[in-house]
Amino acid sequence: MVYSSLPVIAFVIGNSLGGLRAAIIAAVALAVAIAAERLLRKESVMPAVGGVFGVAIAAGISWWTGSAKDYFLIGIWSNLALAVVFALSVLARRPLAGVVWYSMTGKGMAWREDRRARRCFGIATIVLTVIFAARFAVQQYLYAADEVGSLGTAKILMGYPLLAVGVLAVAWAARASRRGPEAGERTPRQS
Repeated sequence: MVYSSLPVIAFVIGNSLGGLRAAIIAAVALAVAIAAERLLRKESVMPAVGGVFGVAIAAGISWWTGSAKDYFLIGIWSNLALAVVFALSVLARRPLAGVVWYSMTGKGMAWREDRRARRCFGIATIVLTVIFAARFAVQQYLYAADEVGSLGTAKILMGYPLLAVGVLAVAWAARASRRGPEAGERTPRQS
């Protein structure tokens, strides 16, 4: 979590102290240093490479356009795309929170036949939709206002803390969907 925030902080500080070129160098150099440190500790290679790749693309867009605020474009628009996809999944009665949860747990898609599970994961998916939409709305507003420092702050503050809320909503859905007669519990018959 901290590792992914550091290049954003480096970019914002670099931009305020030395301009766009310093910001790009600071963000990319820090991403490479974090990746090297992770590799030296023999941690997974994919997050390290993915982090460098993501920062390089964002920095490349910013360099190409000549605008520091464009460093945040991919994140802003991916939040809108995720909000739309998650909202559509609820409308299609296949809430993505449930699809992802049951895919990760290896329990298949039989949960979709359970009305309670669909409802619980629908609620969790709506929570995630609101999170992605809020991120888009706030960051797009700051982007339009050309507030690079505030964009960096918003990206960090609305990143993992709101993701934690989304994860809690999915955990609630997983737990709540297992309760009750629709989730497979049977009440004993009276003789």
